[in-house]
Amino acid sequence: MDIIKVFGSNLKKYRIALGLSQEAFAEKCGMHRTYISAIECNRRSISLENIQRIADALGVETYQLFLEEGPHACV
Repeated sequence: MDIIKVFGSNLKKYRIALGLSQEAFAEKCGMHRTYISAIECNRRSISLENIQRIADALGVETYQLFLEEGPHACV
């Protein structure tokens, strides 16, 4: 499991489910759009504090962002 890839994929999935653009989501959690983009594209690691901020903004439990959904979860 590539935890950075799983996290980025789940972030994107939950963000899109909320109907939020990267820009709108970044504003909601107090981050920059390019930072959110870099996380979703697996180009950036992320601190525990920012993981919690993202989970709170998505309205999900933190652990949900680390769950791999199966063999094609990150496709």
